[in-house]
Amino acid sequence: MTRTEPTITAYRDGPFLARGPIVVVDEEGRRVEVRRPVVPLCRCGRSRTQPLCDGTHEASGPKRSASNP
Repeated sequence: MTRTEPTITAYRDGPFLARGPIVVVDEEGRRVEVRRPVVPLCRCGRSRTQPLCDGTHEASGPKRSASNP
């Protein structure tokens, strides 16, 4: 099996998707068990499964900014 370099891809109004050999820890330093090759990481802060994304951001609609009116 070939190991690949870890990558994180940011999606507009969505999670960060982490791919590759990574270790996820919560804010208290506890290891978060990850069973998938692609891990969605929350960016909005509303996920009930922090630090993982649970899709809660979809319910609140897209974020608006000065560059995205």
